[in-house]
Parts: sequence; C-alpha cells; structure tokens
Amino acid sequence: MTISVCESGELIPVDEAVERLLAQAPPPPSTQQVKTAQALGRVLAGDIFSPVNLPAWDNSAMDGYALRAADLPAEGGYLRLAGRIAAGEEAATALGSGQTMRIFTGAPLPAGADTVVPQERCRVYGQRIWCPPMRTGEHVRKQGEEVTQGALLLPAGKRLRAQELGLLAAAGLAQVKVYRPLRVCLLSSGDELREPGDHLAPGQIYNSNRHCLAALLQGWGVEVHDYGVMADELAVSRDALSLASSECDLLLTSGGVSVGEEDHLKQAIKELGHVDFWRLAIQPGKPLAFGDVAGKPWIGLPGNPSAALITALVVVRPFLLRAQGVTEVTSVPLLVPADFIWAQRNRRRQYLRARLTPGLDGQARVTLHPRQSSAMLSAACWADGLAIVERDQLVEKGGLVRFVSFAELMQ
Repeated sequence: MTISVCESGELIPVDEAVERLLAQAPPPPSTQQVKTAQALGRVLAGDIFSPVNLPAWDNSAMDGYALRAADLPAEGGYLRLAGRIAAGEEAATALGSGQTMRIFTGAPLPAGADTVVPQERCRVYGQRIWCPPMRTGEHVRKQGEEVTQGALLLPAGKRLRAQELGLLAAAGLAQVKVYRPLRVCLLSSGDELREPGDHLAPGQIYNSNRHCLAALLQGWGVEVHDYGVMADELAVSRDALSLASSECDLLLTSGGVSVGEEDHLKQAIKELGHVDFWRLAIQPGKPLAFGDVAGKPWIGLPGNPSAALITALVVVRPFLLRAQGVTEVTSVPLLVPADFIWAQRNRRRQYLRARLTPGLDGQARVTLHPRQSSAMLSAACWADGLAIVERDQLVEKGGLVRFVSFAELMQ
C-alpha cells in the first residue's frame, strides 16, 4: 500500500475537502423495517407515498358553527340550530337550507355545509344563531389540502425528526423502511491520555476528545463503538485497527495525524490500507487524515480538543450523514451583523466560537468569545455556534458574517 502526504505549503479549501470526502462516501448500510415510534433520527431508505388524503375529509379549523355561506345575507343573519358535531363524530343528517350546526375543531363538515363561523363571532338566542357574513370556505380544512392520496409524503434520504414522525403517524403508517445505524469505531491515539477519574502523572492529560466525539456521533444517529485509547505500539495499534475494521463501517480517530508526528498510528494504517494527509485551510484545525483500513473508510482528526470538535462538525459531519444515506448534508449559515472587528487577514477560513446577542434595535449580532485557542473547549461551551470568517477576509463592526448554530451542526 502507498502513503501520500501533502507536505507542500498548499492548503486545501474546506469546501473542496468536503466535496472530496463526499465523493468517496460509501453506500448506505442495509435497510430495516422499524416501528414509526422508534424511527427518530433514522434515515428513510425509500420514498414514502401517502396512503390517504390529509385531511381525510373536509373538517372545521375552528370551534364554531358550520353553515352554507350563501344562506347569509350581506349584513349577516339568523340561522336555525340543527345539530352538534364533535371531533370524532359525523353529522347524522345533511345541513338544510337556513340551518347551522354547532361544530368543533377537527370535526367533519356535514353534507351541505361549506363554511365555518368562529363561535366568538356569533350570537346565540336559544335555537336561533346570528352569524356574520362569511366567504365560502372560510375556516374549513379541505380534504387533501395538505397531502393527496398517492402523493409523495417524505423523500428517501430524509433523516426523521419529531415532525416527520408525526406526519407518518398522521398518514397511518405504523412502520417505515430505514437504513440501519452506521457503525462507527472511535479510537484515540496518545500515551499521554487518561480517563476522567484516573490519577494524572506529569505530562498526562484527560481524554476529552473521546467523550466529546462520542457525544457528537450519537447526536448524528450513528452507533458508536468506543475502542478507547490505542497504546503507542505498532503491533497493538495494528491489532486494534484490524479488529475495529472487521466490526464497524467506518473508523474515526483523534490525534496522531500531523505530518511528522511520532506515533505508530500512521504506520499501522499504512500497513493495513491507505492514508492521505491533508492540510486544510481551516482554523482551528488544519491536519486531517483520510484513507481506509482493510477497505473501511478511516478519518483521522487533530488531537487538540477544539480543533477536533470544529473539524468534526464542519468536515466529518457531512461525510457521516452521506454514509448513512442522508441526501441534504450541508449546513446553511445565516448572514448576521458582526459585533466585532476582524482586522488580520488569514490564509485559513476561521471558525470562531460565537453567540448571537440582541442589539438595542432588536437585531441579533454575532459576539465572539475572547479566547479562540484550538486547545480550549470552554469557548465552545460559552458559544451557541460558529462565526465564519473567510480566507483573507477583513470584518468591520456591523459588517455581515456567516453564522451557523451548534443546534444545526449537532443533529
């Protein structure tokens, strides 16, 4: 096997790196039939067509009175109360001329009715109801106005959220075909790493990346197989990677990907497959490794905690979503005025830990955390998203910058 190392001063633009990764994403996993109630976060493996009309019949959008709009004069008038229809019931008789029926939200319109008057606009005098003039069809949900029977309900490649589960249930679908969860092996590299609760000797640190990345992966709907920390020995690293590749669909490691870094991870992967080292035009971050281990895709993230987090959110997330069968994998940043000045040009695109704060005019503005170190996670904890400053871009206070929320990136 060969090893290709990008040692030139050329930096790969972030968008180009993402496109390269997406072009090499593996096909989605096998499919499963699961209960709709258990499908949250899963990805549809095929188009879903509605077996029913939504709504199934003309029904009332309000609590009020069902009537025929033509029965009311231009100034409004009295109609005779002819019945009552609650949600889940059906009118026993059709609506006659000059009649109205008490109706509740969601109840089917009686035959002969075409309009609903909200109850607060009516006056009740025993069996005589005064109603204002109405336009035909007001406050009526028409049969199939949301979705018609046989129409596309949800497309293949859609990751299911609460609202999609609700729509599937509304269409009476008790089960859906989805891709099985992607099995991702998570490994850490570095003899200096210890677990929270362990005693630290001089030079040792707690393994924050393991816990941060595992949480990210779970939020993206994958099945995490945590293999812990690989000892920095060639045979041990090779055995751990070989086992992981036999049990998982994809391998993700943190640490040991900088060009020239002394550890056995790179050599072990070289012996088992193929590796390319990329230098990305991204800050925090820059080193990224991509390749395969025994035919399974492998991505190597930088070891600095904030760099690992940002690189995972920006670069790895689209790849993992595509490997799960998701169609739309890129985030859509907002353009928001900056509440900061960025006066130094940089060769790398900046992903700055930031939050939205309301100005006196009510307009949200992007505020930066004062510390943007690639080794610190506290800025990301303070932030609710990332402000994006392009390569060589200068930002004046009040100028527009792109902002993407953690809420979008972490789902």
